[in-house]
Parts: sequence; C-alpha cells; structure tokens
Amino acid sequence: MSTTPAPDLQMGILQRRRIEAEIIKPLYEEMKAAFGEAAAKGVIERAIRKAAIEAGKKFAAQAKDGTSLASFSAIQPLWTKEDALLIEKLREDKEHLDFNVVRCRYAEMYREMGLGEIGHLLSCNRDGTFIEGYDERIEFQRTQTIMGGASHCDFRYRMRAQDGG
Repeated sequence: MSTTPAPDLQMGILQRRRIEAEIIKPLYEEMKAAFGEAAAKGVIERAIRKAAIEAGKKFAAQAKDGTSLASFSAIQPLWTKEDALLIEKLREDKEHLDFNVVRCRYAEMYREMGLGEIGHLLSCNRDGTFIEGYDERIEFQRTQTIMGGASHCDFRYRMRAQDGG
C-alpha cells in the first residue's frame, strides 16, 4: 500500500506552481550563490524532471479505464483552471491531441516573481516528462514556448502505433 497521497484534484496547477515557486526561489538563490548559476539550474532541472514523472504516474494510477489521449485530455482543466492557459484546440481524436497555448499565466507569474530565468525549468520542461510518467505510449513534441519568447506554445501529442505482434 502506497503512502503517497493522491494528487489534489481540486487545486489548480497554477496555484500549486505559485506555492512551489515561493519555496524554490530562495533555495535557487542560495544554490546560485554557493555553486553557480549553471549548477543551480541543473539541480532544479533534475529535481523537477523526477517530480514531473512521478506526478504523471500518480495521475495515471487514477485513470479509471486506463491511460489514453482521451484520459490525458480529461485532466487538462487542472492546468487551465483559473484561466491559467488560453488554448486553441486544433485536433483531438484517439491518436492526436494538438493545441496551441496563446496566453500562459505560468510564464507571466514566473516573470513577476523574478524567476523568468528558470520558468522553463519550473513549468515548460514538465510537459514532456509528465507524459513519460503518465503513458509512455504517448509522444510529445513542442517546438516553441511563450516562456522562451514565442507568440504561442505548440503542443502536439501522438499515441504511438501499437506493434501487431
């Protein structure tokens, strides 16, 4: 029996990320002072990657009928709650989930908090690693982010073709 609590499905991810960032900011500043910016960013990147994969696994465990692009899409409102993301859906079916984020309050929040230099580590980099934990059959591709200065983030998810054998 696992002692790990289930994800809080009531709290939006934007609110969760703000709380995390308030804790991470002074730690990041201390790591930068002690070890240098590159080392501090490396620690944050590795820690967030592990946390995102674990979060994906926890959400997958709660998918009643197993994981799929449909079950993944069904949890997206947690990320968009409180108008955190303004999304333009492009395609959604059993094998594709394509959308663009045209406004990202996560990026705005990190910049306002003085964490713009690591905002991509705190949020953007989670997207691909979360899906690794959620369902390794789903491939993720994104070529640009608002956090990185683009006009929009291009999210493309694909369900890998199943082997016939």
